[in-house]
Amino acid sequence: MTTPLTPVASATSMVPFFRPQAVAIVGASRDPDSIGQRILTGLLQAGFRGPVYPVNPQAQTIAGLPAYPSLRAVPGPVDLAVIVVPAPRVLEVVDDCAAHGVRAIVVISAGFAEVGGEGVARQAALVAKVRAAGLRMIGPNCLGLLNTDPAVRLNASFAPFFPPAGRVAMSSQSGAVGLAALCAAPRYGIGFSTFVSVGNKADVSGNDLLGYWETDPHTDVILLYLESFGNPRRFSPIARRVGRRKPIVVLHSGLTRAGGRAAGSHTAALATNAVAADALFRQTGVVRAATLEDMFHLALAFSCQKPPQGPRVAIVTNAGGPGILSADACEASGLSVPEASAALQAHLRQRLPSAASVRNPIDLIAAAKPDAYHHAIAAMLTSGEYDALVVLHTDVGLAPVAEVEGAIAAGLTAARHAGVTEAPVLACVLSHEPHSPHIDCGQERIPCYPFPEIPGRVLGQLAAYGRWRAQAPGEDRSFPDSDFLTAQRIGQQNAHRGGGWLAADDVRTLLRAAGLKLAPDVFARTADEAAAAAARLGFPVAVKLASRRFVHKSEVGGVKLGLSDEAAVRHAFTEIRQAVERTGAAEAMDGVLVQPMLRRGVEVMAGVTQDPLFGPLIAFGLGGIYVEVLADVVFRVAPLTDRDAQDMVRGIRGFRLLEGYRGHPPADLAALEETLLRLSRLAEQVPEITEIDLNPIFVYPPGEGYCIADARVRVRSAW
Repeated sequence: MTTPLTPVASATSMVPFFRPQAVAIVGASRDPDSIGQRILTGLLQAGFRGPVYPVNPQAQTIAGLPAYPSLRAVPGPVDLAVIVVPAPRVLEVVDDCAAHGVRAIVVISAGFAEVGGEGVARQAALVAKVRAAGLRMIGPNCLGLLNTDPAVRLNASFAPFFPPAGRVAMSSQSGAVGLAALCAAPRYGIGFSTFVSVGNKADVSGNDLLGYWETDPHTDVILLYLESFGNPRRFSPIARRVGRRKPIVVLHSGLTRAGGRAAGSHTAALATNAVAADALFRQTGVVRAATLEDMFHLALAFSCQKPPQGPRVAIVTNAGGPGILSADACEASGLSVPEASAALQAHLRQRLPSAASVRNPIDLIAAAKPDAYHHAIAAMLTSGEYDALVVLHTDVGLAPVAEVEGAIAAGLTAARHAGVTEAPVLACVLSHEPHSPHIDCGQERIPCYPFPEIPGRVLGQLAAYGRWRAQAPGEDRSFPDSDFLTAQRIGQQNAHRGGGWLAADDVRTLLRAAGLKLAPDVFARTADEAAAAAARLGFPVAVKLASRRFVHKSEVGGVKLGLSDEAAVRHAFTEIRQAVERTGAAEAMDGVLVQPMLRRGVEVMAGVTQDPLFGPLIAFGLGGIYVEVLADVVFRVAPLTDRDAQDMVRGIRGFRLLEGYRGHPPADLAALEETLLRLSRLAEQVPEITEIDLNPIFVYPPGEGYCIADARVRVRSAW
């Protein structure tokens, strides 16, 4: 097994890809329609600053450059080789690279794991050879990479053109999506520092690239197009660290319910690949784009504006309809559009047309002169009442758009000179004339979008990222009172018995070993045992089916509540046994659990499910029998920090019930957070666990804790 590189070593290993001193194209060709010719032409036309060596045993010269029969024959050192030969020949080219001291290779060639069958084995052999030689590889089956730095000007790809320079870096798992991005980016005002098509990600992955871009002085914003995660557990700490310095915007396709997952519990039934990815992104501060266009809208804003310091948005417009659409988008994105103070309204009335509306949105009316934008923008930004500004202009032909944009720039410049440096400004221009995707304000650019809803949606994402970055990083919690050795023993023993749902006594022992608080109960195999147990516990009691087959007890009539004497307990036992017999699986009844009736509290649920890619997912939400119908559940990827646990408890729609609602006392939030942290530790310490479902959990007022009324645990088979 290859030892993972340290973050510094991983970032250093990326340097030969982006800043090579010399490049060889193995498979360069004189055929104008070949990929090898396009890559060579791209390198030369981009103006790469170092030597370029075409390698082709059938040619003496290509594109006016000497050609060499193999890489071993190249006279000078080469630190980047671009390989464009048929897949069966790639391995021998890697041997040549290793012999010549090449440090980085880009394998454009297809015919590997993406075609299945023999291609999978060919890719495995390629990776083994690359790693044995100490090389790093991008690809195979990729478009290549670019670096627009004027000191480098590298186009080691078959993209048909060299994109404008900028401060946005992008990695695309799809070559076609990458080409679309390169073609469309100039229309959206995006310039690239670097671009990479990672193809099959057999070696270099997005995690490696994040480490490089973290300290790259030419990159301010990072874009990732993902079709699959390589190693999400490695992605999490890297993204948390990088996101503190630079925003990471991700577009992820192919997120559907995991095929074939057995949803035995509420927790598993609610967990999907999309849920897992969303949880990971929320924890790591990743900004999620809905579409490729949305990714570009976000990239433009992040590349030239700061996140707002708060939720208050001012809107300046010359038409009511676009202002309302923008306000709705802001509110839907978690922002607010508060009315201007009386003093600010009075100030605006002195400078704006008499018919203007000055409450917010500020409607300048269609006939307003360009200088009205100047006055309104400066006033709103310097008032101290708002954290961000959206400027909308509908071209009605009364003033040239260029003059309006100049007035917008002047208003922003005045506010910046007055000391308002943090508030972001986004714009929308509705016009039949083509216009730039940004308004130039000298040292600053205002993103300018084609529709009025877009600035509000983008601002919401900017604000969410700003809030995440402003939070103190979460801390891990340990629990010295936990007995994870006992929990591990139970998990391992049951896994070696074939796995499945645990018996009631094992569930109790395992969860209590983790420090979780279950209701007192007694297991009974007969009606007499149940009655005796009830007498010892004290009436009234609940009697519940104990079964490793029937997970949802209420669905087979396996829960009887409020039993006040021994006769009622015996009758309940008989009814439960008969209900199980009617299913045709009488042997599935292990017995019953007898519990004292618990005092009611707010019903919540918590749980664990194993995602095959992301690992343990921790769930929290409102509980009871309608948990799947209400679906008020949030997920996070283990391991949880204390910050994650706090966010989970406060992240459900029904959080008001936990704060105290209509005379009900608030819930013990600290105890809930500790429960989630203990669950997370248990899932980490006992990898045999595939599902835990704690539902319902009765939560009591602050300082009084909680009680788990029902619990189920499933483990995988060791075989």
